[in-house]
Amino acid sequence: MIQIKQLSKKYKGTEKFSVSGLDLNIDEQEIFGLLGPNGAGKTTLISMLSSLIKPTSGSFTINGLTYRENKKELKQFIGIVPQEYALYPSLTAFENLAYFGSTYNLKGKYLKQKILDHLEILGLQNFANKKISTFSGGMKRRINLIASILHEPKVLFLDEPTVGVDVQSKNVIINHLKKLNNAGTTMIYTSHHLNEAEDFCSRVAIIDNGKIICKGKPAILVSEQPDARNLEDVFLAITGKALRDYA
Repeated sequence: MIQIKQLSKKYKGTEKFSVSGLDLNIDEQEIFGLLGPNGAGKTTLISMLSSLIKPTSGSFTINGLTYRENKKELKQFIGIVPQEYALYPSLTAFENLAYFGSTYNLKGKYLKQKILDHLEILGLQNFANKKISTFSGGMKRRINLIASILHEPKVLFLDEPTVGVDVQSKNVIINHLKKLNNAGTTMIYTSHHLNEAEDFCSRVAIIDNGKIICKGKPAILVSEQPDARNLEDVFLAITGKALRDYA
């Protein structure tokens, strides 16, 4: 589904590459986890694959589509759940979703019904006409997710989709994502919740300094690392325990 060849990104005015010569293949209907410390290059990689920023060098295809030749088709094919809330706080939940749905050429009764169906599935049907500014963090996360899947994307990019939410909201979000994956959606997921990633992902790659350090099925990575009990132990053994603050 996704083929990445020698993909690199160096931001203007910086000395280091955020992503450096990265090669990766992701299969159809995988839930692939991109894990790494702060500043490792996860969000930059997702931003390139989502056609939000241009690579410095290298290439990638998604279902055979390239951002240079098929940018319009590519944007219809993918969905993006960003790390930050991408919602208009002064609009209601329904108004936000109607707007985002219209950007994918969804309209009329079809769009309205899809919005209502998703609001019900994610437990927000009673808040359709409430302004986003009144919502809790978990509710905003769920609306963020709905906005990205109304057009039924075949590939879904999830950048920290459960960060800062309560346990109940996280459970609803993860369960819904699993249902979408079972229905055929390929997912690329980043998170600092390593226990969540270990359970949720079919394969993971640990990224540091813009490069893939290791990749594979979580259980196999744990078994290969001496004394590791879980994915968090693997992560610390590979990336170290030093703080990764950056500005």
